[in-house]
Amino acid sequence: MTWDISNIKKWKGGDHPAGVTIPEGGTAHQYKTGGWRSEKPEWFEDRCTHCMICWMFCPDTSIEIKDEKMVGIDFDHCKGCGICAEECPVDAIEMNEEEK
Repeated sequence: MTWDISNIKKWKGGDHPAGVTIPEGGTAHQYKTGGWRSEKPEWFEDRCTHCMICWMFCPDTSIEIKDEKMVGIDFDHCKGCGICAEECPVDAIEMNEEEK
């Protein structure tokens, strides 16, 4: 599908087809946005020191925490940005290609 965007500067809110959007703030947890990713983080619990740096940097609050320790990744909301893997100081998270 292609869109005619020749008049894009004149568009108003409902003038264009909805894409992959979250329509209002504070509702992201209501939408399963994990299907957007092309890479998926893999967490290695045996390497993890529970420093919580991944949790601090995750823009999607996809790092699951219990009793002040990381317990997993919420793949329903993780978009695969890789920030958690990049910031992990002990390489306990690695990014891998998402399986189709």
